[in-house]
Amino acid sequence: MQAADPIPAAQAAAHMNETGTVCGKVVGTRFLENSERKITFLNFDKAYPDTPFTAIINGEDRAKFGKPEEKYLNKDLCVTGKIIEYNKKPEIVLTEPAQVKEK
Repeated sequence: MQAADPIPAAQAAAHMNETGTVCGKVVGTRFLENSERKITFLNFDKAYPDTPFTAIINGEDRAKFGKPEEKYLNKDLCVTGKIIEYNKKPEIVLTEPAQVKEK
């Protein structure tokens, strides 16, 4: 099910397991360079651990995005994909730059 209207990051939790577009400001980023999966986190609206929504990029897809932890920091973004639950928080896994749009 595709949500027709953009979902504010603060309301993403109400849309778990839906495919939709979540919008907000990236206020914090983190690249786990030394982790096994080399994940990049984009935290929306509030800094970790209080962020209401996170977009993640796995290491194998990172090269397509350049340096997302720098490129997207302090930007208003909309990200599209399936909203999944991770540690009781909503997130979207980004695999392609086309999933990201600046507002």
